[in-house]
Amino acid sequence: MNITNSTSIRVADSPTRRHRIRRHSVTVRITHWINVLCFSIMLLSGLQIFNAHPRLYWGQYGADTEHALLEIGSQQRDDGTHGFLRIGALRIETTGILGVSNVDGADTARAFPAWLTIPSYYDLGAARNWHFLFAWLLVINGLLYLVHGLWRNHIRGELLPDRDQLTPRHLWREIVDHARLRFAKGDEARRYNALQKLTYLMVALVLLPLMVLTGLTMSPGIDAAFPFLPDWFGGRQSARTLHFITASSLVLFVIVHVLMVVLSGFWNNIRSMITGRYDIDHSGHES
Repeated sequence: MNITNSTSIRVADSPTRRHRIRRHSVTVRITHWINVLCFSIMLLSGLQIFNAHPRLYWGQYGADTEHALLEIGSQQRDDGTHGFLRIGALRIETTGILGVSNVDGADTARAFPAWLTIPSYYDLGAARNWHFLFAWLLVINGLLYLVHGLWRNHIRGELLPDRDQLTPRHLWREIVDHARLRFAKGDEARRYNALQKLTYLMVALVLLPLMVLTGLTMSPGIDAAFPFLPDWFGGRQSARTLHFITASSLVLFVIVHVLMVVLSGFWNNIRSMITGRYDIDHSGHES
C-alpha cells in the first residue's frame, strides 16, 4: 500500500529509475503486526463463541423460539445431515462448509468447522478466554498507535485526504485506475491514495470503535457498570448482531487489503512493513 515520508535513503541509477525511501516507522510496523495477530485470534475464537448459539437476533432477547435474522444450522434428512445458512427468508445449502462438517470421519452438526476455530474442539470457556485476552491487547495496541500517530503527526499528515484528492475528478480517476489494476508511481506513490485514506479512516473511526463497544455491551458486568450501553444499540442481541456484521466487514477489508498488497508489489510492500524501506518506481515519470 502506498504511504511514505519524503526521506530518501538510496538512489539507484538504473533503466527502471527506482529509489528507496523510508516508509513506515518502527512503531507503525510493530503495531501493525500486533494487530494482525490479535485480529486473527479474535476472529477464530469468535467463530467458536458463535458456534455456541449460531443465530443472530435484533432487540433485547434471543432464543431458539425467536425469529432469527441469520442462522447457521443443520437438518436431519433420510440421506444424512445437511447444513444450511439462512438469512431472512433466503436459505442456502452449505453442507461440508457451514452447519455440518466432517470430524473424525463422521458428519457433525457445527456452525463453523473445527479448522476455522480456536480452540478446534468445542470449548466455549476457552474460546472466551482467548477472545477477551487478545481483545484487550488489541485495544492497548490501538491506543499506542493513536498516541504515536497524534504525536508524530502520522494521522493528520498521512491519513487525512489532501484537498486535491477529494475532488470528484480525482476520486473517479482513482476508482478507474483501481478497476484497471493501475497503481501509483513516482511522487504520487509517496502517499496513500484517497480511496486508501478514506477506507483506513472508516476502519479506525467507525468499524474498530463499533466492534469494541458492541463487544463490551455483550458483557453483563460491563452492562451493570454502564447500563446505557445496551440502549445505544437497541439491546444486547442487537449489539451481538452488529458485532458480527462489524467483524465480517473487517474480514472483507483485510481480504481486499491483502489482495491490493499482492497486486501492487508483494515483496516491496512486505519489506516496507518489516524494514520500513520501500522502492519508488519513477519509470514513465519526470524526476
